[in-house]
Amino acid sequence: MRIPSFLGRRRAFALLAAALVATGLAFAMPDAHAAQVSYSEFVSSVESGEVTSVRIRGQEVEAVTLSGRQLESFVPDGANIVPTLRANGVTITAEPPPSDGAGSLIGALLPILLLVFLFFFLLRRMRGGGGGAGGLTSVGKSKAKLLTEAHGKVTFDDVAGIDEAKEDLQEIVEFLKDPQKFQRLGGRIPRGVLLVGSPGTGKTLTARAVAGEAGVPFFTISGSDFVEMFVGVGASRVRDMFEQAKKNSPCIIFIDEIDAVGRHRGAGLGGGNDEREQTLNQLLVEMDGFESNEGVIIIAATNRPDVLDPALLRPGRFDRQIVVPAPDVLGREKILNVHVRKVPLAPDVDIKTVARGTPGFSGADLMNLVNEAALLAARRGKRIVTMSEFEDAKDKVMMGAERRTLVMTEDEKKLTAYHEAGHAVVALNVPATDPVHKATIIPRGRALGMVMQLPEHDKMSMSFEQMTSRLAIMMGGRVAEEIIFGRDKVTSGAQSDIDQATRLAKMMVTRWGFSEELGAVSYGDNQDEVFLGMQVGRQQHVSEATARKIDSEVRRFVETGLSEARRILNEKRDQLETMARALIEYETLTGQEIRDLLEGRKPQREEASATRRGLPSIAKPT
Repeated sequence: MRIPSFLGRRRAFALLAAALVATGLAFAMPDAHAAQVSYSEFVSSVESGEVTSVRIRGQEVEAVTLSGRQLESFVPDGANIVPTLRANGVTITAEPPPSDGAGSLIGALLPILLLVFLFFFLLRRMRGGGGGAGGLTSVGKSKAKLLTEAHGKVTFDDVAGIDEAKEDLQEIVEFLKDPQKFQRLGGRIPRGVLLVGSPGTGKTLTARAVAGEAGVPFFTISGSDFVEMFVGVGASRVRDMFEQAKKNSPCIIFIDEIDAVGRHRGAGLGGGNDEREQTLNQLLVEMDGFESNEGVIIIAATNRPDVLDPALLRPGRFDRQIVVPAPDVLGREKILNVHVRKVPLAPDVDIKTVARGTPGFSGADLMNLVNEAALLAARRGKRIVTMSEFEDAKDKVMMGAERRTLVMTEDEKKLTAYHEAGHAVVALNVPATDPVHKATIIPRGRALGMVMQLPEHDKMSMSFEQMTSRLAIMMGGRVAEEIIFGRDKVTSGAQSDIDQATRLAKMMVTRWGFSEELGAVSYGDNQDEVFLGMQVGRQQHVSEATARKIDSEVRRFVETGLSEARRILNEKRDQLETMARALIEYETLTGQEIRDLLEGRKPQREEASATRRGLPSIAKPT
């Protein structure tokens, strides 16, 4: 019989194995209806006339009694049962003893068959349980998923805050819609586009928007989907993916986290992984080999462009690298407007204010912020989301939930109030810093209290004056404890302040060239890739004398900030006392309330602290 496919052959093999197992069990299992009796009992039954017929098979005896009961027994060597049977008129049937050849054969084949069956079962599980017409050949099939409009069409209207990246990708869309427009002038569309950006900036969403705008098939796959334990499987999947793409051209192939397969060849111990390198080699050939892939555009995304192989980044493969940055204040406003489309907002919600108070947020962070605000409004039983929910959600996302169940003694509360008041008073009196937005002694996360400063605009750099002012602000809490309670009563609460100040001062000395003694020379730490806990690149060393100078300069900058904070707080002792007492009474003060206090006016408390917004700047850890 001809079995037309691998699937049919596998089914036939399974049926054959099942039949052999059933046969072996039939040979191995005794008759379930026959009763096993001793030889003496069997002879007694014969002599009493109960047995009517007997079947003798070697030394095995099967008997049928007058009542229809079946008996089985074993005749010992040397015993002759036949005369006794004949004397009692029992019908005798004799058969040759059973041959153990078939049983031995089945016993020998069963372990082999079970091992083969187990191998096929594990192989199927290893490839994700996918059977299908390809059988084992599906191991090398591409795992790329074809997304269509049924999966939810995404266009550039759904992507906001990255206008420059969308402009660069508009060429791709126009080429996919009208290739002749570029080919008439001898132009060639880039074969590959690499999207580079931090996690959550919208690289995957941007790639889907390109496909949605062009209205072409969109294949998506992760870099890790190529690599398997069998060498050559990844390369086979790359070939199959491009074959599918050619059949659907023009189309887009999106490879997410391409650094999983596109890392620099030869990096690491032992020369790298053969499977990963073969997969990368096949990808390089498919992107720019002898065969052209007209109409197939590769869009890849990574947040580690520094580890990619140079051959992957050369023109002809990834011709264009597009940076997808964290959005600026205008971009954050556009992203928030996209995410609040389906959220009922109260009239007091100001998206511009929310965007201004979230510098450094990515698109994913802003989506999480809107979701947290909606959930918070639902928990409060509201039908619309107000500004209060946005501000509370922002505080929760950036600083953690309030720990109102944490019980603080009056001494701890007083000490925390003076600590945070010290930060705030110094921040209000240094020459260059962001405006103070809020001070609180309500514990959040690991902090017992904090002072927040709201930047007036996004900052691309920091001046020397801003750095020295920042050092003084960080030291303000420690100095306030020392002035009010004495040096012996200073606590460990300034740990995070000292850590931040030391880190900033070290950057000023070793990276930014603000030390006159060391000059404008970089003494930064090694930033090469870490592999298996070891540094792979060249390690930068400094002499012992230079290291001592670095330590001395770092200490000088920190001590300067400490001295400046001490001068300000000694001069503004009345402001420190006023603010500390207000924090003990109100627990949280907004920026306007702080200004009212220091100008001698009673603060106007606002309901639900609706004007909360800002960045965590100074924190006092537990």
